[in-house]
Amino acid sequence: MNIGDVAKRSGLPAKTIRYYEDIGFITPARSENGYRHFDEKDLHRLAFIGRARSLGFTIENCRSLLALYADQSRASADVKRVAEENLREIDAKIEGLQAMRATLSHLVGACAGDDRPDCPILKDLERGAV
Repeated sequence: MNIGDVAKRSGLPAKTIRYYEDIGFITPARSENGYRHFDEKDLHRLAFIGRARSLGFTIENCRSLLALYADQSRASADVKRVAEENLREIDAKIEGLQAMRATLSHLVGACAGDDRPDCPILKDLERGAV
């Protein structure tokens, strides 16, 4: 398969596939003219990584998960530990976004939104300017 075929089947952009090759997630064969040739194993790894990334796993988490996936003697506790760490990071991001939303919601509510130049949103943003 060429990169276009793998991109279509994996749902990943070709640029992402090239990046994953650069960082060692896959090592497709090369033809004499330098074109990449992907096999089903490459496609499977790319789909695995794509799914993991869609669940918020970092590149390093994906490395760990790929290593655990390849290790037939792995303990599921090791996989769970990586997933729990990711879940904690997601929860922290959600908490941060909720705080951001609450602040912005308050500012929007405080702004009259009329023809006057006075605006609490801009005043708040100005407070953060250095």
